[in-house]
Amino acid sequence: MAGVLKNLKVLDLSWGIAGPMTAMLLGDNGAQVTKIEPPGGDPFRGQLGYKVWQRGKRSAVLDLKNADDKKAFLALASQADVLVESYAPGTAEKLGIDFKTLSALNPRLIYCSITGYGRDTALSNRPAYDALVQARTGLMFEQRGWAEGALNHMNGLPDPFPDLEIPSDWVQGADREGPLFVASYWPSLGAFFNASLGISAALRAREITGKGQWVETSLLQGAMAGAAGVWQRAEKPDAPGFDTWILNSRSPKGHFQAKDGKWLHNWVPNPRFILQAAQGDTLNATPDLTVQNDPDRFGTGPEEILVMSHYQPIMAEAVAKFPVADWVEAAATAEMTMQPVRSIEESLADPAFLEDGCATETQDPELGTIRTVGNAFNMSLTQGKPGAPPVAPGANTDEVKAEAAQIIAEAKAATAAAKKGDLKAPLEGITVLDLGLAIAGPFGTQLLSDLGATVIKINGLYDLFWHRVHIAYMANRGKKSITLNLKDPRAMKILLDLVKQADVVQHNMRYDAAERLKIDYESLKQIKPDLIYCHTRGFERGKRASLPGNDQTGACLSGIQFEDGGMGREGSNGEVGRPLWSFTSFGDTGNGFLSAVAICNAIYHRDRTGEGQFVDTSIINAALLNTSYAVATPKGEGFARPRIGGDQVGYSAGHRIYPTKDGWLCIVVVNQNHWDELFAVLRAPRLTIDEHFATHEAREANDKQLTAFIAGRMQAHTAAEWFAELDAAGVPCEIVDPEFSRKLHDNPEFQQRKWVVSYPHPVVGKLDQIGLLVSLSDTPGVIQGRPLLVGEHTKEIMASMGYSEDDMKTMEEQFAIGFPGMPRMPPRPTAAKAEAPKQGMAGMLAQESKK
Repeated sequence: MAGVLKNLKVLDLSWGIAGPMTAMLLGDNGAQVTKIEPPGGDPFRGQLGYKVWQRGKRSAVLDLKNADDKKAFLALASQADVLVESYAPGTAEKLGIDFKTLSALNPRLIYCSITGYGRDTALSNRPAYDALVQARTGLMFEQRGWAEGALNHMNGLPDPFPDLEIPSDWVQGADREGPLFVASYWPSLGAFFNASLGISAALRAREITGKGQWVETSLLQGAMAGAAGVWQRAEKPDAPGFDTWILNSRSPKGHFQAKDGKWLHNWVPNPRFILQAAQGDTLNATPDLTVQNDPDRFGTGPEEILVMSHYQPIMAEAVAKFPVADWVEAAATAEMTMQPVRSIEESLADPAFLEDGCATETQDPELGTIRTVGNAFNMSLTQGKPGAPPVAPGANTDEVKAEAAQIIAEAKAATAAAKKGDLKAPLEGITVLDLGLAIAGPFGTQLLSDLGATVIKINGLYDLFWHRVHIAYMANRGKKSITLNLKDPRAMKILLDLVKQADVVQHNMRYDAAERLKIDYESLKQIKPDLIYCHTRGFERGKRASLPGNDQTGACLSGIQFEDGGMGREGSNGEVGRPLWSFTSFGDTGNGFLSAVAICNAIYHRDRTGEGQFVDTSIINAALLNTSYAVATPKGEGFARPRIGGDQVGYSAGHRIYPTKDGWLCIVVVNQNHWDELFAVLRAPRLTIDEHFATHEAREANDKQLTAFIAGRMQAHTAAEWFAELDAAGVPCEIVDPEFSRKLHDNPEFQQRKWVVSYPHPVVGKLDQIGLLVSLSDTPGVIQGRPLLVGEHTKEIMASMGYSEDDMKTMEEQFAIGFPGMPRMPPRPTAAKAEAPKQGMAGMLAQESKK
């Protein structure tokens, strides 16, 4: 089976993280990727992640300032399908290899640029190291959020519960005020997801238009993608059901330490399960411990933090009675979302991951047998596979130059592509049925909507409870909504009739549920043979496939929470950290990105062959990409790499955040010149850095002394004062800005580029959201509308299918379909205690207090 991108040629001129990962994904799916390196090789080859991100690529060293080498490169570009570059804005033009030049040479070329802050913006020339982007955008403050919660913070509103005392060991993050430096490279990862989606959309568009185009994204847009949930601003944040405790720094997040000292994460925390399971001397894992509509589950309202503060110590005491393995086994039996917190190395050693293919084993010429991230997604007809281990810099130079010489000798021109039509947006004319739940499924179809697809959201009768929460708003804009009770044959007929007209069906319900409803792939392709069907899961295929999963538990299993919490190394405070679930993670949303990329690739394949297919991915697939900066032995042993400590301030003296007299400053010192200038500004010009200490211990001791010295000097001035001096001296630095998020929706540049968007919403008034995450020069994305109201298009869609007003009225009265704000709900069987109003525990306790 050949990968979906077989026969495509890719030139990779990127370095760092986002570009190399983007080119890796193209190679994993069948493209021939040639890495073009400067004399001396890629300066970032020393990082462990390159053992993963450079796999499956040829390497050729070309000096693009040399006439002969540049001629060879231009010959290669004339025959290429995709080029990925991460130069600073203006550099490609100086080298004569910019989009305008190369597209004139090869009109079919898809040219992808990944910058720090975009082209021709006020920030274009800022240093674009990942930590500095996190600092400037304030993403470091968003890791654990704000005491007042995300919505209140965006509107400048106070903490609604200022007198509530929450012990620091109940909540996430280092025991101090201020920003958190986490291990995950969120802006770079976001840029990788953005670029991968943009390229796959451009490839599909080229099949129709015959033309390549310029695909652009940035680390800033990567940060925006990660913060899409917390960087929403609403005119009426107090609208009923809109706000929640979830994105609040003072709310416990379901982390508990078990009897064996290991940690687990139960999300959303379930008091009934934990307390009843732990009542005896042995753990009780009977399945009836948890009920889907259990009134003991925490509700979504911000007032639930009061109830959580009551239950947190009680649940912590219960969990501490038994080891993690027992809890995870019990949770699996009870179908609870609970998983262990483990390191990346433990994760990669998991045999279930290897069997699934989301992790792979390879022979590295330097490290031996290693485990790394495997396939990002699966395609039933065009399955890709991870490439061979990275080759040495320049290993294929002679071969590549010979190919260029042959192109020149034969005077080959770029192959013209047949034009089938015009497109305003990459997915114009594509219809998608979204049966997804929560965020992981619907976020992917929102991305497809932003690329021009018509997305019809199939809502259930009870969905209005979830869809009024602001978190749901981040994944459901630009869609039409029809409310169907799929247990009613009339509603099922409507769905099946929609399938006949659709191109794509996407969902993330458990697959056995889809099979019971007979809306699985095998059933639906009988009525739509060329259907593209996408299913996503929480975990890998195999033993966990049927378990409930989410962003949080995926981050536990993959090692994200372990690394971001600084659990692998002591901090300067002498303590290791605790698990941290980042508010800007790419678990749910990463799953959404991967599903969208896989769907675009499947559409590309169908355009060429007429064949539909089944594609799938999971939160774990996305999470393992997020941790792909690390590799492990099959036994779960690791290799030397930078780690943050429990104080969550950074990796080393030259790559971290420092508190100053007023505020925090981030520095990323990359080379000797940066060190020299840093010491000059700190009035210590005689200090030097020796990168070649004899032992690891000596390096660690030196780094601690250096950190203490810099930290002491930083206290003498404000962050703004230090920034002015260091920036003028050329030291890469940024102030960690707590106000960036509150200003971004009013930034004219961002508005003009549609990086942020606003619209009136009937429930919350003016709503500001993150907008387009990637730009395409010829077939740009489009924001098709505000977040949906459940069932608001039921009548419109059914009328277009020939249903009369009387038909719809009868079906609505009999609960087969639903309209917006449907006041009546059908009877629903529940346990005796579950007959209490659906208001969460805070409301129930309030009622109890009145008795």
